[in-house]
Amino acid sequence: TCPPAMSRRVVRQSKFRHVFGQPVKADQMYEDIRVSKVTCDSSFCAVNPKFVAIIVESGGGGAFIVLPLAKTGRVDKNHPLVTGHTAPVLDIDWCPHNDNVIASASEDTTVMVWQIPDYVPVRNITEPVVTLEGHSKRVSIISWHPTARNVLLSAGCDNLVILWNVGTGEMLLALDDMHTDLIYNVGWNRNGSLLVTTCKDKKVRVIDPRKQQIIAEKTKPHDGTRPIRAIFVADGKIFTTGFSRMSERQLGLWDLNNFEEPIALQEMDTSNGVLLPFYDADSSIVYLCGKGDSSIRYFEITDEAPYVHYLNTYSSKEPQRGMGFMPKRGLDVSKCEIARFFKLHERKCEPIVMTVPRKSDLFQDDLYPDTPGPEPALEADEWLSGKDAEPILISLRDGYVPIKNRELKVVKKNILDSKPPPGPRRRHSTCDSEFSQPALEEVLEEIRALKETVQAQEKRISDLENKLGQFTNGTD
Repeated sequence: TCPPAMSRRVVRQSKFRHVFGQPVKADQMYEDIRVSKVTCDSSFCAVNPKFVAIIVESGGGGAFIVLPLAKTGRVDKNHPLVTGHTAPVLDIDWCPHNDNVIASASEDTTVMVWQIPDYVPVRNITEPVVTLEGHSKRVSIISWHPTARNVLLSAGCDNLVILWNVGTGEMLLALDDMHTDLIYNVGWNRNGSLLVTTCKDKKVRVIDPRKQQIIAEKTKPHDGTRPIRAIFVADGKIFTTGFSRMSERQLGLWDLNNFEEPIALQEMDTSNGVLLPFYDADSSIVYLCGKGDSSIRYFEITDEAPYVHYLNTYSSKEPQRGMGFMPKRGLDVSKCEIARFFKLHERKCEPIVMTVPRKSDLFQDDLYPDTPGPEPALEADEWLSGKDAEPILISLRDGYVPIKNRELKVVKKNILDSKPPPGPRRRHSTCDSEFSQPALEEVLEEIRALKETVQAQEKRISDLENKLGQFTNGTD
């Protein structure tokens, strides 16, 4: 029997206390990739259950490479790239509802959305499905809505946040008077009803995008001058990373109902890399990856003091240039894998697997609650009209099998559906007519979308003229 002293629990009980990280074997890495050298605090890598996408160096213009997950080893130097931007790509994000659709943001002020075929194309993909133009300066942040189909957010160095309907190519909302300086990051909450943003003006804002209102604001959650990051975690709380006045890296946990005082504020170290937080809602673990660090620290967020519990650190010798984070449905549940990172080095991408040690080979349902699947819960117009919906969940009991190249269900004016994925062009022996019917429809569709954009801009101009008129009348 245990001595009485041993029976008292001194250590906090958690099934995630022993999570450990391990890099894959050398032959399962992606080698010979010229990772972008652009100085930007984005993660440079996006992954889903089918593909890994990495922003790469490209002479003139901007490019990223898309590799099927299974295509490990040395990447052929002539492997096709996605090359449509005229200046460096700064951010990429896979659509959560279609594993063959990815968006890219660039220094050329545009956002482009691409359909990636399941096969490896013969030549570069140069034609986006749609180009979204509305920013006046470089666009450094993009993020898909978690539950509404085809809704994409972009944020640029013009301090503007724009929400787009990708299926029609139109601007849904522009949040233009909210940020007084450069936006550092933007994150959705779980059902996509709210945004959290961080900004160079040292404020964290919580925004209701459809009401175009700031509903909560915190000035200087961290006293230091270096960039802050913020994400939503469970129960609508906000997790931040930043720097103290003495340049120590900090993390903070905040409650919107009492934004003045942190629930938790912890100091970590004196490194100067911005900490990128990656959050897994199913386990309530947040992983912190600093650009230029060679480690990943991870913490469990709970309702018990001190609320943010340090679990462990995965350490390695090489610093990371960027990091991809696999959605839960892309993990190997038979190996008790609870997270997989794709760490970018200068010339390669190294997957790192986070595992909970378990003796049993059976499905561990306590580690894998139902998790968001690939079905959107809302259409773009439903969300815009004020509806909210939680993500549609799926079970991982039998593992997740990615769907074949998935055409989006046809929504009115959905460009993504009507355009076939780019592939090797077959030569037809008979000469095609000058202008095929689908091409004509596509041009008409674009003209319609442009008309709508012009009308929206005209309305905005006239509103601004009226405001200016009132202003000048009042001062004469």
